[in-house]
Amino acid sequence: MKRSDRILNEIKITFPSLSENESFARMAISGLVSQLNPQIDELSDIKTAVSEAVTNCIVHGYKDTVGTVAMTAKILVENEIYIRISDKGCGIEDIEAAMTPLYTSAPDEDRAGLGFTIMESFMDKLSVKSRVGKGTSVTMRKKLTTRKAIDENGREA
Repeated sequence: MKRSDRILNEIKITFPSLSENESFARMAISGLVSQLNPQIDELSDIKTAVSEAVTNCIVHGYKDTVGTVAMTAKILVENEIYIRISDKGCGIEDIEAAMTPLYTSAPDEDRAGLGFTIMESFMDKLSVKSRVGKGTSVTMRKKLTTRKAIDENGREA
């Protein structure tokens, strides 16, 4: 494991793909990230990116059924946040098309098609992996400009 990938703290949660759990995911990530005392705009960006990823799982991954959404989030050394949100839903046939701004697989549902664009603009790194019939995984990373520096031993510097 690279030094920059050393984990200082992490959460792993699963929850049903219900719309009310989008706010639960936002609160869970907020609780973890708040340990670093981030700038308000950084915390807002992360919460919004998580919200978009979870909403995609709920709306597109499972469509009209209820499945499970998994979220793993880690605080890494050097004030970096790693977040992985996944489902075992229908998957994405064409990831490149899905990541195009304004693309939506549900045009009749008044969707803007900006989920991946928002995630990409608010986070430093975004990776999407998907297999049709198996599900989708979104991985995001962001380095914070925290007001509290954390050393490699997890202590305030």
